[in-house]
Amino acid sequence: MLITERQKDALTELVNIAFGRTAASLSDLTGQRVILGTPQVDIRPIDGMRDALCGLTCDELATVHQIFTGPMAGDALLVLDYESAAHLVQLLLQGRVVVQPLAASGREVLAEVGNIVLNACLGMFGNLLQVTVSFSVPRVHQEDLETLLSSLVIGEEELCYALVVRMDFHLSESAVAGYLIIVLGVTSLERLMQAIENWASTQEGEPAGTGSS
Repeated sequence: MLITERQKDALTELVNIAFGRTAASLSDLTGQRVILGTPQVDIRPIDGMRDALCGLTCDELATVHQIFTGPMAGDALLVLDYESAAHLVQLLLQGRVVVQPLAASGREVLAEVGNIVLNACLGMFGNLLQVTVSFSVPRVHQEDLETLLSSLVIGEEELCYALVVRMDFHLSESAVAGYLIIVLGVTSLERLMQAIENWASTQEGEPAGTGSS
C-alpha cells in the first residue's frame, strides 16, 4: 500500500503530537525531563519489516506488546534492542538501582513506558476515526528478531501492513533509540489513512475528502 507525501507528512505530524503527550506523561512519571525526538514514520508490508528494523543493533530484543480491538484492531509493539532497553530503564530510574531490563523492576518500567507510548498513538488514531479502541494489558518479552517478525500477524487470511515509527528518547543528556510498530489489516489501515487525509484537509482549510488518496 503506497501513501502520498501529504499523508505521510500528516501522519508524522500526528505521531509527533502524540509523542509530545507521551513525553509529558513520562516526565511526570519519572520526575525528570523526557523528550521524544521527531519521529521517522513509514508504512511497510509485513514481509518488508526486516529492512524497516535495520537500526536495531542486535537480535536480542526487549519488546512491549499490546493487542488492541474494536473497529480498528491489530497489534502494537514498542521494540528496543536489549542494551537500549537496559539503558532506558537505568535513565528512567535515575540510577537508583542496578537492574536488568527484564528483571521484575525493569519489566515494570518498560511495561509502563510501552503502555504510555502505545496508548497515546492508538488513542489519537481512535479519536480520528471516532471509534473506541480497547487495549490488552501490556506484555514485556525478551525475544530475537526472527521470533518478533514471525509474530506480526493479525489473521491467517488478511493482508497486513505495519506503521513503523523510529523514535528517540532523550533524557539526562543521553538518547535511546527504539521502534513503535502498529500492525493493521488492510481494511483498518485504509480507514485510518482516509481519516488522516481528512484531518490534513481540515488543517489546510480544505473541505474534507478533497485531497489526494
